[in-house]
Amino acid sequence: MSTITILQTSDLHFGHDVDLDQIAGLEDLARETGPTVVVIAGDITQRARHGEFQRAMVFVQTLRQLAPTLVVPGNHDVQWWTTPFDLIGAGPKYEKYRRYFGDDLTPTLVIEDAIFCGVLSSYGVVAQSLTANLNDMAVKGHLPVRETERAALRFAEEDPGLLRVMVTHQNVLRGRISQRMGLARPHEAWRNIMATGVDLVLCGHDHEEGAGTLPNGAVVATSSTHTPRTRGRRPSACNLVTVDDTRITVCHYIWYPAERRFQAGPTTVFPRPRVGVVPDPSRS
Repeated sequence: MSTITILQTSDLHFGHDVDLDQIAGLEDLARETGPTVVVIAGDITQRARHGEFQRAMVFVQTLRQLAPTLVVPGNHDVQWWTTPFDLIGAGPKYEKYRRYFGDDLTPTLVIEDAIFCGVLSSYGVVAQSLTANLNDMAVKGHLPVRETERAALRFAEEDPGLLRVMVTHQNVLRGRISQRMGLARPHEAWRNIMATGVDLVLCGHDHEEGAGTLPNGAVVATSSTHTPRTRGRRPSACNLVTVDDTRITVCHYIWYPAERRFQAGPTTVFPRPRVGVVPDPSRS
């Protein structure tokens, strides 16, 4: 396969907190690195307001002129207060997001050597996302089995030799500083994610960059935020993920405000996983 490069970002939070210098820096970085694909793993807005979505849409349109770009919603993009616990159905809480980014909340992108499958983890205030900690309300997400099963079937529709990438919002691995998981029932989510045959998971939410693996070796890359609200007052960061036949390399690109640019920082290299046979959809 040819080398694939993925520019991964998330938690832009267009609105009060966004750092517009970083937005310009992300556009510059995309031009400099020429990624194969750009992934935005949710929280493109702060309060799911029309103006925030409009500015986010301009940013995404700019990136799409440079590379195929896949976007999924995050918890800040969900108007959960319009239908808590889905009392009048789930539709109203995604209405604004869909107006600007299309009806498909879980888009799929297929390129020559990879398939990228969006998976919805942000549902607002619903029973499945609740935990014993009330502070998690409308913040934590969950991964329904139907979502991971759909991803598995979608992966199975393509050549099994393709790189299989899952894109979701809430962090799949525990944050190093926060020590928080982004998903309710995280170990159940791990089992369901691994069962899809995924090679690489791209997520955000925790406002700290990270890279690690699930128990079966699937690589997880977490991007930070482009606001001042980073964990531990760290510099903001995005990721450039490079994949070849044998390795997945995650390089955190760190924001340097004095230079108004992102520069390559800590890098982690993982063996490219071979995690078994993707489920056969004819057996479902």
